[in-house]
Amino acid sequence: MKENIPRGASPSRSGRKQPPPPPAEAPPRQGASAGLEQSGLEAYFAHHRLIARDSLMRLIRSPLSSLMTWLVIAVALALPCGLFVMLGNLGGLTEGLEGASRVSLYMKLDVDDQAAYKLAQKLKERPEVQSMQFINRTQALEEFKSLSGWGDVLAYLDDNPLPAVIVLQPAPEYGQAEKVQAFTETLSKLPEVDNVQLDLQWVKRLNALFEVLGRSTLAIGALLGLAVILIIGNTIRLAIENRKDEILVVKLVGGTDPFVRRPFLYTGFWYGVGGALLAWLLVNMALLWLSGPVNQLAALYYSSFNLSGLSIEASSLLLLTGSFLGCGGAWLAVRRHLDDIEPK
Repeated sequence: MKENIPRGASPSRSGRKQPPPPPAEAPPRQGASAGLEQSGLEAYFAHHRLIARDSLMRLIRSPLSSLMTWLVIAVALALPCGLFVMLGNLGGLTEGLEGASRVSLYMKLDVDDQAAYKLAQKLKERPEVQSMQFINRTQALEEFKSLSGWGDVLAYLDDNPLPAVIVLQPAPEYGQAEKVQAFTETLSKLPEVDNVQLDLQWVKRLNALFEVLGRSTLAIGALLGLAVILIIGNTIRLAIENRKDEILVVKLVGGTDPFVRRPFLYTGFWYGVGGALLAWLLVNMALLWLSGPVNQLAALYYSSFNLSGLSIEASSLLLLTGSFLGCGGAWLAVRRHLDDIEPK
């Protein structure tokens, strides 16, 4: 008797129906590799955040030694920063004095007051001139009498020996020494003008002095920056020596060099940032302490000059400089001492 076999089924030796074949594996999705890369990046940045926080907490757990290092770095950064701020304030004051320089034009004696006044009106319309003051010959003689004390002697003169004078105030955009000097040379070539007086020699000397002070401040800042690198490098070297056993264990279990050096680089970063913040505080405290006497001195000279502190750009530059020096010092120490620690 034959066994009824359903249509489409194949008989087996035992007479039983074969199980259906397993389904084929589905192809991997296209976004799987992108997801793995994204999770790898997230783990990388999460590890950086963990190491940065752990490095900062290590410094906070030893507040006295960390504060001493931060103060040394702050003093080294505050000195050139304060000098730059003071030079900036004095430079602004010098620009105002330079712009206040006046050009005096002495007319020839054969030029009468009417011709001199016409020349003064013509010069007033020039873009280099902000304001003009005309002193005729009579006014010049009366002023000379009152200031010199020779009024009785000058009364016996038949003719007025003094010429008419035109006093010009340069415009602010033409107030620099070089531009005023070029304008003075142009005025001296006028046929009515006998002599042009411009007292800018003291301004040039003051600018030259500021140039010397600026370069000296740059040199001092470079030397103190090198000192900050050495201080942080020596501090990181001591930290490496204190954690030598920990470094050996990490390398024995397969820790890579970037993994091992990362905590020390973040430690140098925090040293630089903390020193820069303390330097910012020291500079502003010094400016606040000096602002009172400076305001009193300016008031005695009828000036509205005020000390300006660190701007947002200068503060950001100070913070970036501190972090850069901290990372640089830590990097040098790590490259010098961490490679010597190898498991045997």
